[in-house]
Amino acid sequence: MKRATIREALEREQPLATPLAHDALSARLIEEAGFHAFTIGGSALLAARHAYPDIGLIGLTDMVQGIGDIAAASRLPFLADADDGYGDVKSVARTVAAYEAIGVGGLLLEDQDRDRKQQRADKAAAVVDEAVIEGKLRAALAARRDPETLIIGRTDAYGPLGLDAAMRRGERFLALGVDGIFIAGLKTEEDYRRVGAAFKGAFLSAAMFEGGDTPWLTPAELGAMGFRHVSFPASLIFRTVAALRDGLQALRRHADGTEPLRPFADAASVRATLDRAVDLARWRAIEVANEDRAHDR
Repeated sequence: MKRATIREALEREQPLATPLAHDALSARLIEEAGFHAFTIGGSALLAARHAYPDIGLIGLTDMVQGIGDIAAASRLPFLADADDGYGDVKSVARTVAAYEAIGVGGLLLEDQDRDRKQQRADKAAAVVDEAVIEGKLRAALAARRDPETLIIGRTDAYGPLGLDAAMRRGERFLALGVDGIFIAGLKTEEDYRRVGAAFKGAFLSAAMFEGGDTPWLTPAELGAMGFRHVSFPASLIFRTVAALRDGLQALRRHADGTEPLRPFADAASVRATLDRAVDLARWRAIEVANEDRAHDR
């Protein structure tokens, strides 16, 4: 079955809500939960795959390998973090080709200075000159072969330069012909209202983070402001890490003999969910079909 496009997903839901998949299993579960698309971000993928922070340690090959594994597990359309394109404009063109080859439906190119890269946009220390990011966005637009591949310009200028400068960059990105923009790191509800009003009608992304000092707005609220896409960069990876931490601490206490581990109360239900996610029935059916063919000889 052909993978749907991000534009098709937007026709089904606005604003389009996308959890971040950090591995193949999370992508499969996102699809089973009824979402229409997902996003792949560098921070969660690198944490799950390599136990690395997202501070410029990896390059295009690492990302393509990680994204490829996730893409193969789901037929949902997805957006993927492309950082700064992993080099100059030649590298950007290579990134677009590599991403399209593995099914990326849209990629986000950012202007954060790679040498001083921070994991959170609101903590960004520096951004590259406008001419640099604009050249990369032009190179990405020229390099794509599928018109359904969205090129999204992301600016992290809010932190180091302020909201006005970030919005000016967003305007310039749209003037270049990008398909959408993401003004990252907004810190107040009023920031979101200003950005939403200024760019209403464009493919405008927002990101909702839990546990920080940024607003927690619902998709409906953001949609009313003018945002067409809402991602949740940390929601799944935070819950996954919390479950692993708490489960391992309980198991350690059990092993030490300090506190018995009670058998997991919802084990049967979780086992059934896991079996569905890994498509166990389909693989077993292949075995049975092969056995039947052998008996028919």
